[in-house]
Amino acid sequence: MQPTASHFVNGAYLDDTAGTALPVIYPATGEVIAQLHHATPAVLEAALAAADAARAGWAATPAADRGRILRRAADIMRERNRDLSVIETMDTGKPLSETLVADASSGADALEYFGGLIGALTGDHIPLGADWAYTMREPLGLCVGIGAWNYPTQIVCWKAAPALACGNTMVFKPSETTPLAALQIAAIFTEAGLPPGVFNVIQGAGDVGGALVTDPRVAKVSLTGSAPTGRKVYAAAAASMKQVTMELGGKSPLVIFDDADLEDAVSAAINANFYASGQVCSNGTRVFVQGGIKAAFLDRLAQRVGNATIGDPLDEATNFGPMASERQLEIVQGFIAKGLAEGARLICGGGRVDRAGFYLQPTIFADVTDDMTLAREEIFGPVLSVLDFDTEAEVLARANATDYGLAAGVMTRDLARAHRMVAGFQAGTCWINSYNLTPAGMPFGGAKSSGFGRENARASLEAYSQMKSVYVGMGRVEAAY
Repeated sequence: MQPTASHFVNGAYLDDTAGTALPVIYPATGEVIAQLHHATPAVLEAALAAADAARAGWAATPAADRGRILRRAADIMRERNRDLSVIETMDTGKPLSETLVADASSGADALEYFGGLIGALTGDHIPLGADWAYTMREPLGLCVGIGAWNYPTQIVCWKAAPALACGNTMVFKPSETTPLAALQIAAIFTEAGLPPGVFNVIQGAGDVGGALVTDPRVAKVSLTGSAPTGRKVYAAAAASMKQVTMELGGKSPLVIFDDADLEDAVSAAINANFYASGQVCSNGTRVFVQGGIKAAFLDRLAQRVGNATIGDPLDEATNFGPMASERQLEIVQGFIAKGLAEGARLICGGGRVDRAGFYLQPTIFADVTDDMTLAREEIFGPVLSVLDFDTEAEVLARANATDYGLAAGVMTRDLARAHRMVAGFQAGTCWINSYNLTPAGMPFGGAKSSGFGRENARASLEAYSQMKSVYVGMGRVEAAY
């Protein structure tokens, strides 16, 4: 797992051992599996200078050529899916059974999608009588990507793919908790033919991110992280009028009506709470269950969660792994303690797993009320809260009674009601009779405190480019004097 160097700058690995030590800890054992270094000021300047120097040449590269490089990188990622999945597992602790199908593969999907789509980024012709106008879309310039620790491979591709497709250069800072995957993607980009300096990776914590966000050469910042971090980054970027995309946290509702298929409802609740050990920003952690199905739902949910195979993440029979870090484990334990203290009913789980590493049992609470901490704050761990409801109008109002608005889901056989619900949800991404599916062709993002802007789909091409309007006068120029 020890990479060639800590950073990837100007088309090559780069290190500076004067930087603060950055140990990489395997969540399944707590052991250090690699040693990197935070970026020094010299490394940070090298990355920014390289990206700035590469801007003009990459922007002038034909869109078809840019797309071809991204598609080639996608092919390489798919060829090396197992190796990349193992790195993701060692970095995050997520089971290999998950990472083989959900991480490098979805990153490759994004590269392939934008590699094929970029040729469609065109302007408009606007007839104006004898005169006319046209628009064109141009790259923003040097972009900064700041990643989160839960999906390091996917996130770097989700940010790099549209940015590079549009002709921008990028400096990407992964989370210091999961620094390995982005280095592999940078090397694959270079192998696929990306010119030096177009995509760079540097390691570091908040001070490095802050230096990137405030640098005057940077035109745009894209962050995946918590709402508190998003507010700080947004304020720093706004000070110099930088464009931003903010994909932040959530406290999303999953509403299950009496007429929902029971097995599908349970499956959706599992996918909305326990995939990646609950460390997914869009998770539907407030599971509203109508009274007529509640007892059967809780019984079946507990049965199926009890079938989870907790073990070595590198064993493909394992389907539930550890938390990504000891710190996150402790945070989630604190939420469980608050749930018990505030009167929620523990159905199952709630404790650590008796083995090395940062394992926490999948945990289900029932009889949760809207005023409880479990229902108000983002937990980011394997904790599912079941709340009771009676009517459609009631549950919609309660589902929206949060500062967050990242996602929402509804399970029902009544499709008219399903569409009424998603029309009423105050959330950027919604699912009907499904949950947490995020293909590259569907925009993903939130409302309210969950951020703004969209990742994936055509919407992100607009977010990584700017429009220029051109008026063409075809006759003589008249003036008053």
